[in-house]
Amino acid sequence: MSKRWFERCFQLLICGLAVCVVAVMGWVLIDVIIQGLGHFSWQFLVTAPIDAGRAGGIGPIVVSTLLILIIALTVALPLGLAVAVWLAEFAARSSRFARISGVVLDVLAGVPSIVFGLFGNAFFCVYLGLGYSLLAGGLTLACMILPIFTRTCEIGLRAVSQDWRRGTAALGMTKASAVWHVLLPAARPAVLAGMVLGIGRATAETAALLFTSGYVDRMPGSVLDSGRALAVHIFDLSMNVTGGDGAAYASALVLVVLIIILNILAQQLTDRWLQQHSRA
Repeated sequence: MSKRWFERCFQLLICGLAVCVVAVMGWVLIDVIIQGLGHFSWQFLVTAPIDAGRAGGIGPIVVSTLLILIIALTVALPLGLAVAVWLAEFAARSSRFARISGVVLDVLAGVPSIVFGLFGNAFFCVYLGLGYSLLAGGLTLACMILPIFTRTCEIGLRAVSQDWRRGTAALGMTKASAVWHVLLPAARPAVLAGMVLGIGRATAETAALLFTSGYVDRMPGSVLDSGRALAVHIFDLSMNVTGGDGAAYASALVLVVLIIILNILAQQLTDRWLQQHSRA
């Protein structure tokens, strides 16, 4: 009887905590939708900000955000996946370099974004001469995404059963072929989770971009122009612009929808890519 009672209480506790988490997330989302829909329109999406963002829209800001994300993901995802494969499949787990690399990745994953912003400003903006630009902001975000994505993919690859590796060896597959056609498809949930975490952190980043991509709210002509990301725009409207709360909520609603769309696209592209290489 006591065991049943304990089991029942434990299940109720877990369910209650899950409901609390979902309720908080729903509360935040509903608040953003209610506050933002009144200011949201098609013109808001395609026009430029007017009067410090109180009027007009966020067209140039959406373009700047997408360009920064494309740069960050283009750099971070292939590099992070390559490092994860090397650490999980080719480097000896007992080697000092592999252990040090794992510790470094864990430390970098926990470094505050403001530190990445200062690094990006010193290295990309000043040392490489990129100045305040979308390219500098995207490369800085790539540095932020890299440790999270790499560590997640590495853990996923290590979690794949050794029977899979022994099976590929028995079939005469090379190590590279086994990784490409068998192990990566098997580690799909970890690869997808790393992408989702990376996209979420990059899309919502504010502090690092203040020091790298800049504050300009006009339409960028190239990746070497300065541009304002959505998260920076929301921060500016909320903290520095009197009467900008409506536009800030509408911008936050666009940001949430953008994150959802990017995550869905990332899942579909990852599924299609892994399915193609698992059949090859």
